[in-house]
Amino acid sequence: MSTRSAYTNIKLSSIRILSALLTVFILLSTDIIKVHATQDELNAAADQRRTEEPDSNSIPSWPQGPHVSAEGAIVMEADTGTILYSKHADEKLYPASITKLMCCLVAVENCSLDETISVNQSAIDANQSDGSNMGLKAGESFTLEELLYGILINSANEACNAVAEHIAGSIDDYVVMMNERAAELGCTGTHFVTPNGLYDKEHYTTPHDMALIGRAFFSHSILCNISSTPRYTISANGAHEEHPLHSKNKLYKGGEYEYPDLVGSKTGFTSEARQTLVSCAERGGLRLIAVVMMEESPTQFTDTRELFEYGFSSFSLIDPAEYETGYAVSNSSFFNSTNGIFGSTAPLLRTAPSSIVVIPNTLKFSDLSSDIGYDNLNEGALARINYSYEGIPLGSTDIILNASNTPSFDFEMALSDGSPIVSGGSVSAALAAKASGDASVSANSVPEKKIYLNIYNVLKMIGIGIAAAALLYVLSIFLRKFFIRRRRLSEIKKSRSNVIKNRRLLRKNFKRGRHEGPSILSRKSSKNTRRRPDRDRRPYNKSQKNDAPMKKRAGEKKNNRDNFKFPY
Repeated sequence: MSTRSAYTNIKLSSIRILSALLTVFILLSTDIIKVHATQDELNAAADQRRTEEPDSNSIPSWPQGPHVSAEGAIVMEADTGTILYSKHADEKLYPASITKLMCCLVAVENCSLDETISVNQSAIDANQSDGSNMGLKAGESFTLEELLYGILINSANEACNAVAEHIAGSIDDYVVMMNERAAELGCTGTHFVTPNGLYDKEHYTTPHDMALIGRAFFSHSILCNISSTPRYTISANGAHEEHPLHSKNKLYKGGEYEYPDLVGSKTGFTSEARQTLVSCAERGGLRLIAVVMMEESPTQFTDTRELFEYGFSSFSLIDPAEYETGYAVSNSSFFNSTNGIFGSTAPLLRTAPSSIVVIPNTLKFSDLSSDIGYDNLNEGALARINYSYEGIPLGSTDIILNASNTPSFDFEMALSDGSPIVSGGSVSAALAAKASGDASVSANSVPEKKIYLNIYNVLKMIGIGIAAAALLYVLSIFLRKFFIRRRRLSEIKKSRSNVIKNRRLLRKNFKRGRHEGPSILSRKSSKNTRRRPDRDRRPYNKSQKNDAPMKKRAGEKKNNRDNFKFPY
C-alpha cells in the first residue's frame, strides 16, 4: 500500500469519526426529538378529546355545556369574570400566536398610538425563517397603531420584536414586562419567553389565564377594532413601503364561520401548540370571552361558535338591587319623606348603580349565596356583597353612601317688596347674589325664610307623643296602687302576728293560774285581785275526812276557767 493511499484512508476515517461525534453532539444537545404525528392521528386524538366531559357539567343544576375537541377551553363573562364553562381550564399548554394579545396590551398601556417606531435588523433576525411576518425591512418607521394592525391581522412576529425593542430596549426586557402584567391580572400558570409566541418549552399558559388576558385586552376599544378587522392596508409613505394585511381568521365578517356578534378574535398555530383561538362576542349586554387551545382546524372556529351560543342562551344578567332583600337598607316608616321636618329622609346606604350578576337560567336568585366583603373596595364603597353558587363567583355589588341623604330644606328669600330672590336654592347663593348687587335687601329688614314641613309626619309624631304620655300616666297609677296595697298587706300581716303572739302569751299565763276572770286584761283589775287568806288555803290531806272545802275551791276554779272569754 502506497503512502498516498494510506493517507487517504486515514483522512476518510477521520471524517467518519468527526461526523459521528457531531451527530452524537447534536442528539445530546437536543432535549426533545420532534416526531410529528400524521394528520389522521391528530384527528383521532381530537375525536377522543371530544368525548371528555367538561368540568363545568359536574356542577349541580348548572347548564350542560357542549363537548369540544379542544384539550383546554373556557368561557368567561367579561364584566364580572364569571366562568360559565370550563374544560381543563388550568392545564398548561403552548399558546402560539395568541401570546400577541399580551404583547399588544402592554404596548397600548406603555406607548402612544401615534408614536413612531423604527424597525431594527435585530427585530427581523429574531424571527424564524418560516414564522409569520408582514414583510418589514430594517430602517422603516411606523406608528404603533400601524404595527398593531400588522400584529393582530397578519400575526407579524417581527413587528412584535420591533415594538418590544422600542418600548423596553430589548426583547428580553419586554418579556419581563409581559410576565409582570400577567401576574397583575391574576395569571398563575403563565410564563412567556417571547413576545410573539414562537415555540419554547418554557413558553406556556392556561386557558383560564388567557381568558384573563383577553378580558383586559378587549377592554380597549382600539384593540377590539383592530382584532375584528379581516384586512387592512398600510399605505406607503416616505418612511415605509405599502403593506397589505390579510387575516386567516374565519370568524371575521365574510369568513366561512362568520359570527355576527364578534367583538374581536386572535388565532394561533405552531406544530406543538396546534390551533389556538381567543375570541370575544357580545349580545344583549352580555359580553363573553371564549378560549380554545390545542385544537385541529377548522374545529377551533366551530367549537368557539358553539361555546358562544351556549353562553348566550344559558345565562342572563340581572341587577341584584331588584332582587336583594337580605342586605337591603329600606326607608324608615317614620321618616319616609323627600321633604320632611328633618329634610331628606332617604336611606343612608344603598347598592351601587349598574351592578350586575350573572345567573344561569336554570337557577333563581334565591338559590345564590352571598356574603359581605371589605377587602380591595372600590373608591367610595363601604362594603361589597359577593354572590356565588357552589363556590363559583357570579358577581358583586358595592354598598355606598346615598348621595341624596344630605338634609335639605326649601328656603325662599324675599325682598322688602315681597318679590323672591331665590327659591328652592341655598341661602349662600342668595347671599352671594346680594353681595354682587344682583338683588338689594334692606339693611334693617330680616330676610323672610320659609320652611316647608310635612304635616303628616308632624301629626304622627304628636299622636305618638300623646299616646306615650298617656301610657306613662296609666302605668304610674297602677304602680302607685300596687305599692300602696303591698304596704297595707304588710301592716295587716304584722298586726296579725302581734295579736297571735299576745294570745299565745295570755293563754300560757292563764294556764299557769296567774289571772282570774276577765279582769286580767287590765292593770287595775290585776291590782284588785286578792289572794285568799291562808286559812282558806288548806293543804290537801287524804287522811282528813272533811275534804269538802277543797272540792268547793276546785269547782269554783273550774267554773271560772270555763266562763273566761278571750277579748280577741
